[in-house]
Amino acid sequence: MDLYYHPGSAPCRSVIMAAKALGLELNLKLLNVMAGDQLKPEFVKLNPQHTIPTLVDNGFVLWESRAILIYLVEKYGKEDDSLYPADPQQRAVINQRLYFDMGTLFQSFIKAIFPQIRTKKPAPPEEMEKVDKAFELLNTFLEEDEFVAGSSLTVADIAILASVSTFEIVDFDFSKYPNVAKWYENAKEVTPGWEQNWEGVLIIKKFMESN
Repeated sequence: MDLYYHPGSAPCRSVIMAAKALGLELNLKLLNVMAGDQLKPEFVKLNPQHTIPTLVDNGFVLWESRAILIYLVEKYGKEDDSLYPADPQQRAVINQRLYFDMGTLFQSFIKAIFPQIRTKKPAPPEEMEKVDKAFELLNTFLEEDEFVAGSSLTVADIAILASVSTFEIVDFDFSKYPNVAKWYENAKEVTPGWEQNWEGVLIIKKFMESN
């Protein structure tokens, strides 16, 4: 499978970790989004939204990282569906957490943290409040369970781990959210592909520090 990606992208890194957990080999195709590679006609023809990650599996093209995570488990995790169990209620909770990541947690990063990479200026207070609210919610989700959607690692943990780790580029203080801090340390230990994910975080951090 081809994966069009950039290592600095949390959604891309979540797909890489999920593939690792499933024992899948990905043919990584780097897109230099800063240079506009995603806008080249050949890529726009592949993905009209010109977003990454974009997966090509034997001619089947799919983008949006959380859709890719589910697709990979449903197609290739048939002997072990623990990352996305078949039980409807378990899946519903996982789906809710994935939507939370997309619409609340990662969105707060895009609004509050990402602009700091480019402008070197602090985020508006109201945007940082949204970050705090997102982490407060995640902290609540983790009050009773070891993982974000139950008692075992799922694609929801993988997606959220990619997002949470990216906040480290601004040395975000996780200690205010003890359940998140505990989960984060454990998730780093048990999630396949964490090392590659962390390499991507460091790329952004170095870019931010050098500009």
